[in-house]
Amino acid sequence: MAGRPTFYITTPIYYVNDVPHIGHAYTTLACDVLARFKRLDGYDVMFLTGTDEHGQKVAKSAATAGKTPIEFCDMVSQNFRDLLPKMNFSNNDFIRTTESRHHTACQDIWNKLEEAGFIYLDGYSGWYSVRDEAFYGEDELIDGEEGERLAPTRAPVEWVEEPSYFFRLSAMEDKLLAHYEKYPDAILPESRRNEVLSFVRSGLRDLSISRTSFDWGVPVPRNSDHIMYVWLDALTNYLTAIGYPDTECDSFRKYWPADIHVVGKDILRFHAVYWPAFLMAAGLEPPKRVFAHGWWTNEGEKISKSLGNIIDPLELIKSYGLDQVRYFLMREVPFGRDGDFSRQAFVHRINGDLANDLGNLAQRSLSMIAKNCGATMPQPGIFTDDDIRILEAAGDILETLRGHFDRQTIHRGLAKIWRVVRDANAYFAFQEPWALKKTDPDRMNTVLYVTAEVIRQLVILTQPVMPDSCTILLNQLGVGADARDFASLGQNGRVLPGTPLPKPQGVFPRLVEEEDA
Repeated sequence: MAGRPTFYITTPIYYVNDVPHIGHAYTTLACDVLARFKRLDGYDVMFLTGTDEHGQKVAKSAATAGKTPIEFCDMVSQNFRDLLPKMNFSNNDFIRTTESRHHTACQDIWNKLEEAGFIYLDGYSGWYSVRDEAFYGEDELIDGEEGERLAPTRAPVEWVEEPSYFFRLSAMEDKLLAHYEKYPDAILPESRRNEVLSFVRSGLRDLSISRTSFDWGVPVPRNSDHIMYVWLDALTNYLTAIGYPDTECDSFRKYWPADIHVVGKDILRFHAVYWPAFLMAAGLEPPKRVFAHGWWTNEGEKISKSLGNIIDPLELIKSYGLDQVRYFLMREVPFGRDGDFSRQAFVHRINGDLANDLGNLAQRSLSMIAKNCGATMPQPGIFTDDDIRILEAAGDILETLRGHFDRQTIHRGLAKIWRVVRDANAYFAFQEPWALKKTDPDRMNTVLYVTAEVIRQLVILTQPVMPDSCTILLNQLGVGADARDFASLGQNGRVLPGTPLPKPQGVFPRLVEEEDA
């Protein structure tokens, strides 16, 4: 539809030297929830994810697996692509940095940077982490337990000496600081913004952007002895997917600058410092926001291969259900902070919020309608103050949610919805429609109608997080497929009295705690 506002959201592109884990699922899920919310709110959304397939780390992993780099990338990239439907992610595109369209985009932005005088050839000598695909200054290194030098991430580093092209990052310091000052929400949460400001104010060194010691990457234009340093290559994917270098094409004009790049806190510097510097130097606008979320631990312990406590999102789905996993990850921890995954906390959250609160409210009220109202939406009478109060509480949520989702405080938006869910349960219990059946059937009809209407609004709003479960509930409420977006939340979207309703079924079964199983 012409004239709709646009929204462009991206995940980072994921390294193909490993299988997807809870961290990948968490980042992509947050983007999926935000993308679905915007679509329901009338936006033309572009949601991008994909895989980062170049660099020394990938080349080494391929060699270890006995495959060529492209064979290895084809295999592991598919694992990430396979995760998308299993988690019900709604991305519009999946990009691979080995695609020819991406090589074209990378070489074009290199040319623009070179033409603008931001690239020069010199020699590099310094510390490099293969695992992080990052160079580190001597002052950034830490000592390991056996005296070895480590990156701040505790990744091993090696001394590298080779010819290299450099990007004049030092020349961008004032422009970056001016950008952060003009757009205070360009980096969120605020703690991450402060971290970036401190880094930039401490002084920026020119950045090595090419390598000659391996050849798995995008060749540097006019000097094929060099391949592009992985971050200039990787970050450009956000442009590639919307048609760059054709900056006049419809998709580029619609979606750039990106509204938000969602990343893990470990790659904040690359997205919030290097990326806007590359873009501004090339004459392009920087993204409107970079949001860096925290890391998950597992039962209080750092997640690592060596501890054997990697959380497999597909195993969680098999054990607990897809929407239950989606809800827990978005509700349990403030988005942006570190969080701990606990199976006990998972069971308590799902049983409390989904089975006891929303599920119980829907099952009780719809079962009464099926039994006492001829399985059709009841005809309400005159609304009392109690009726109007709970209806208005449900009707007032959307504007609050917009504020929370626009700042990526997804957990607060869900908390707001669930306050009304609990108020609706209290309303239902106080009105006692099962007693009204004998004393005042007309009033019973009104209470059941009001409860169903409140559930309708709450479920429409919850769709971005639990799309499958909400579809089932909306079907049971007799809501048409064309009346499920946010524009349908008002009175015009209400289900007409007399509408036939299907037999209700439970949507959120109670989970059994492991110690009781």
